[in-house]
Formats: sequence, C-alpha cells, structure tokens
Amino acid sequence: MLKQNGEQDLRNFTENTFQESVEEIVPGVWIALSIGHSNAIFIEGNTSVILVDTLDTGKRGERLREIIQAATGKEVGTIIYTHSHVDHRGGAGAFDLSNPEAIAFSPCVPVLEHSGVVQDILNKRGARQFGFSLSDEENISQGIGIRTGAVYGEARAFRKPAVVYDQDQVIREIDGVTVEMTRIQGETDDQIMVWLPEKKVLCCGDNYYGCWPNLYAIRGGQYRDIAAWVRSLDKIRSYEAEYLLPGHTKPVCGREQVEEVLANFRNAIAYVLEETLRGMNEGKDMDTLAAEIALPEKYADLPHLGEYYGTVEWTVRAVFTAYAGWFDGNPTHLHPLAPGKRGEKAVALMGGPQAVQTAVEEKEYQWALELCDLLLNAGEMIQEACRWKAAAMRKLAKMETSANGRHYYLVSAYELEEG
Repeated sequence: MLKQNGEQDLRNFTENTFQESVEEIVPGVWIALSIGHSNAIFIEGNTSVILVDTLDTGKRGERLREIIQAATGKEVGTIIYTHSHVDHRGGAGAFDLSNPEAIAFSPCVPVLEHSGVVQDILNKRGARQFGFSLSDEENISQGIGIRTGAVYGEARAFRKPAVVYDQDQVIREIDGVTVEMTRIQGETDDQIMVWLPEKKVLCCGDNYYGCWPNLYAIRGGQYRDIAAWVRSLDKIRSYEAEYLLPGHTKPVCGREQVEEVLANFRNAIAYVLEETLRGMNEGKDMDTLAAEIALPEKYADLPHLGEYYGTVEWTVRAVFTAYAGWFDGNPTHLHPLAPGKRGEKAVALMGGPQAVQTAVEEKEYQWALELCDLLLNAGEMIQEACRWKAAAMRKLAKMETSANGRHYYLVSAYELEEG
C-alpha cells in the first residue's frame, strides 16, 4: 500500500511487533517470538517436548533447543511442521541428537507440473521480495518477522519428516498430550493447525498473522485459493480457542479477543474476494478494480489488518487472474503490440524522453516508472531511463507499507544502478 508515510508506518509496526521473547502461554505451552523469522511453539509432555515448527536456520534452532532445555529440562521427542516453508523447518536439524519423530502433511492440491523449470526466476524474485541483498537498516523487517538468519550466512538444517499424513485430520496422544492436527488450506496447500483441547490452545501456522496476509506473493507462485483460506478461518474459529498462536507475529489471548480478531481477519479477506468477483461480473477490468477496491473503514484501521506484508491491491489482481485468466475482456488486448514496438510509438507520441524527467520533478513517480519502461522498451536513452527509474523506485519505497513491495523497489533500484 502506498501512502505518504508508508516507510515510517512499517518501521513503527516492526518496532511494536518483533521483540524477542519466550512466553509461557498456559502451563506447559510456550511460544518463542522473534528468535527466528518465524515463531516456534513447544509443549511439555510426560517425558519429552512436542515442538511445533523449528525456526529458520540451524544456528537459531540450536538456540531454541537451549531455551527448551532451560524451560523444561527435556529433549524434543516430536516435531510437527505446520507447513513446508523453509523458515518453519530450517532449524529442525538442531534436534537430531534426540532423534525426534517429525510429522508433516501432504498438500491437498498438487504442485503444478514443471514448476522446477521456472525456479531460477522465482528465486530471483523471492530475493527481491525479501530484500536479501539489503543492509539491516534498509531492510527494516520482513513484514511478518525479523530477517531470516540465511542473510547472515547461517545454514538451513532440515530434518525430513518420518510421517507424512495424507488425510485432513489426525488425532494422536503424544507423550500424554492429546494433539489434533487438521489440514487447513490457505497460505500453503499443506498448511495444518494444531489444536490442544486440554489447553484450549490453537497453533494456526500461517493462515493468520497480525497483518494483511500474502494472498498473493509478488515473488510468484501458483494461486492461493482465497475462498478455501476463508473456509479454513471458519474452521479455526469453530474451535473456540482461548489462545491463538500464529506462525508469525504476536499471540492472541482471551476467547473474546481471539474471536474478534479472527472474525475481522476472515471477513476482510472475504470482502475483497467478493467485491472483486462482483466487479468482474459487472465487466470491470483488473486495473480498475485494483484501484477501486479498499477495505471498509471498520477494517482499514485495525492493527492486525495493516498492509505490511501482502496488500489489498495485489489480492484483487490475484483473484482476477485466477477466475478469468490474463485476458480482461477488452479486444484491444487480444494481440497487443510487442513491448519494443509499443515503446517506440509511445515515446514519439509523448514528445520524447523529457516527459520522464518532468514526471519525476512533479513527483508522479508511478507515471515516471511507466514512462521509463517505454523508453527502455524502445531502446532510447537507456542509461538515463535506468537512472530515472531507479530514482522513482526509491521514492515509491519510502511510501510503501508492505515490506515485500518496499524491498522489491529497493533491490530493483540497486540492480539498475549497478547496470
């Protein structure tokens, strides 16, 4: 989301949200916050510890092991992965000495075939999204957590799951603790929640965290089914948890607070989905809907719906392309000119490159980016266009609340400046 003081908003959110701590939520259940990029939850059993997610690197996993030892005096006997993202699995190898059983679930929707062919470009875009090449001061945060330890040279330490369930729900008693694991499609297709009925504690993975979620990740990837995500939030709410422990950001404590937060989170997402589909059915194009649709006032100012990770605009675009594909219905776009040809004609039409410099001077930074792309596609004034585009992106980065968008602007600016 672009706003005049967007960067400062992100900085304030970061300072208020990501303080390192280890909290005992109820007797025998702890959450480790801001020790890694993601959270880890550990539950004391009769003779061992059940660990839900393991942080992002081996070094951070080792520190987590020390924290668990100090709190319980016991070793980890079971690891449960809420999903397959590396920041939740990368510390598991630190627990190899106790040889824990590692549990995961298979995805309910298969990964698109041949996805590996595009992995290089998706990894490059992912590095821009997370700002891996930026300094700590430039990065601020990764939107839903502190920076991954990988940017400091820390290695991932994975442990392969020994048990991979292919059903939607599994209930087990693990070392005296009843554990209910349920697949709830959302940020990933293998996402699960972990319910501790005796404690009224629900570990929800990444289907809730305290800001607008990545309903679409700008690094790229297959569609995250937003309707299914809404259903999963309904499933989470049905458990009437007294404590909600997310995979990122702070826990939510108290039955009324949990219900209020989850209801707002669920209803805001459903609103954007439904408004996008309604607008599509009225014949509106994707750009128009992305510009028009915003959260209603009752949601827009809620702290747990701030656009510090995903954004409403990107969500609208994801919904449009998922339901209607690339074609917006305008016959002009059936066979558009190639970028180079369009650039040549547009540069001539706009009166030459001076229009770009004017746009920058008048602080029309998005317009400047679009004009720069015309110049670059036309092959005109390449060095100047790169310089102007980088300058405009740096200005937009200061207005961007989303850590992902801000990083993408800054890293891309560096790439242009360095040729």
